[in-house]
Amino acid sequence: MLHIFRKIFKFAGSRKKLLVQSIGINFIGAIFSAFQFWALMIVLQGLLSENKELKIALCAFLVMLISVIGKSWATYGSIIKQTETGYGMVIEKRIHIGDRLRYIPMGFFNKNSLGNITAVVTTSLGDVENTAARSLAIILSGILQSLAFALAILMIDFRIGCIVLGGIIIYLIMTEVAQRQSTKHSVLRQMAQEDLVEATLEYVQGMSIVKSFNLEKLGNQKINETIKDSHDKNVKLTISSVPLDAMKQFIVRGTSVWILYTTVTLYLQNNLDLVTALLFVVAAFMVYSDLESAGNMASMLQMLNDSMNKANEIDSTPIMDQDGRHIPLNSADIEFKNVDFSYGKDKNGNKRKILDNVSFTIPNKTTTAIIGPSGSGKSTLCSLIARFWDVNKGKVLIGGRDIREYTLDSLLKNVSMVFQNVYLFQDTIENNIKFGKPEATHEEVVRIAKAACCHDFISKLPDGYNTVLGEGGGTLSGGEKQRISIARAMLKDANIVILDEATANVDPENEADLQKAIEALTHDKTIIMIAHRLKTVRHADQILVLDKGHIVQSGKHEELIKKPGIYADFINIRKQSIGWKLQK
Repeated sequence: MLHIFRKIFKFAGSRKKLLVQSIGINFIGAIFSAFQFWALMIVLQGLLSENKELKIALCAFLVMLISVIGKSWATYGSIIKQTETGYGMVIEKRIHIGDRLRYIPMGFFNKNSLGNITAVVTTSLGDVENTAARSLAIILSGILQSLAFALAILMIDFRIGCIVLGGIIIYLIMTEVAQRQSTKHSVLRQMAQEDLVEATLEYVQGMSIVKSFNLEKLGNQKINETIKDSHDKNVKLTISSVPLDAMKQFIVRGTSVWILYTTVTLYLQNNLDLVTALLFVVAAFMVYSDLESAGNMASMLQMLNDSMNKANEIDSTPIMDQDGRHIPLNSADIEFKNVDFSYGKDKNGNKRKILDNVSFTIPNKTTTAIIGPSGSGKSTLCSLIARFWDVNKGKVLIGGRDIREYTLDSLLKNVSMVFQNVYLFQDTIENNIKFGKPEATHEEVVRIAKAACCHDFISKLPDGYNTVLGEGGGTLSGGEKQRISIARAMLKDANIVILDEATANVDPENEADLQKAIEALTHDKTIIMIAHRLKTVRHADQILVLDKGHIVQSGKHEELIKKPGIYADFINIRKQSIGWKLQK
């Protein structure tokens, strides 16, 4: 148990002082509780003596009153401290995890699903939040109070005291054995809980696919199996502890019977007076009550240990922003030097190479269009500029400096990205637009929204700019979300703008206005755009053609259209598709 106690103290962070105070107050409460033992002694002495004075009853009553008031005060104070500690330490951990996730490579999120991360910050940390401080306080105070009882009895009679102390030691040993026995099932239970959260999220988020393909039964079957697995693991964890819990109960009850037997025997042999014998008889039923509470709470320690380990796993994930400095950006030119990048694995188990020895330069305040077949590495290339990943080989430079020299904050301050698949937060429309510039005024937001062709449809919503969006912006159409995303990027006003099919989800009647908004967004900026529309790429200062992780062509539209290759084929296919008509 000691290693888990140390882990809880370490996990408590800045709340260690509160945790110590909680334990201290709980121990004081245990001392007040022990006053009942003193009051009992006074009562027994009074009842068995010839002196039947009222002051004896008053003295016993006063000691009992002090015990009750002191115990109540300690319980109240301890619960307050435990609550502050539990919620406070988990608040710090959740914020720490959120901050750390910003600096972890995107590959982490491929290997660790949304369900896994969600389970950590909800189920795992919820376990710690609700039980860590309370468990530690109850266990330590219970053990200390039982030892205090044993010490008091030792001072009265060494023989009975040794029995009480022996029972405490054997009980603690059995509790440690139970802890180790539950380790295996506790880990499996933790994994089952994560699978349950992941399966539930997947089922809910994929509901439209499930319904459209009439797969309700298949979808239900998967989540039902996950629920059953979680049920089975929780039952196994509980059942595995039953034999040892029964053994702990036998130790407590058996030792109490031993105390009674020894006490009666010593009294009959005239080795104990009647008051002391009666005191020990009552003590046999009192001495282990707090120890039992501590033992019952100790059964939760292994679950807490697994929960803390799971939350701490994120700390072992390498972060990318360890040596960066806050460097002002003097120029927004971009250069790739012999860049290799791989992630994931192919069917042979080897790392899948996405970019292979890629080199190019994007001059400051120019527009570069990137085209290529699906899977050629276009989005990955843009992600490397924003340092969502680090390159395996070579360098990515911005303003003449390796991007690893910048802190992520100072780098991303100068980069705006507009994705094809837009994600909006469950917040007001105004706060979503202000995401890149929280200090912006309402007037600034309105001005940018008008430029991005958002203002009209926002004004028609029930609460206008204060309308709260559903998760992911689900209450808006694809085109509306795209325009808000562009407004967000415009308000940030970064030096480098990356557009990933920014007009893909925009309806034709708004496309012209949105194109003007994009021109306003990209004015006097360094632009990298992934695009497949002819009118989007033909005016670019530079076009890069990617295929299988290599740049196979580069130049302007007028140059590339005259050369056989992917770009000319791409343009011809686009022209043909524009000329398609439905025949009656």
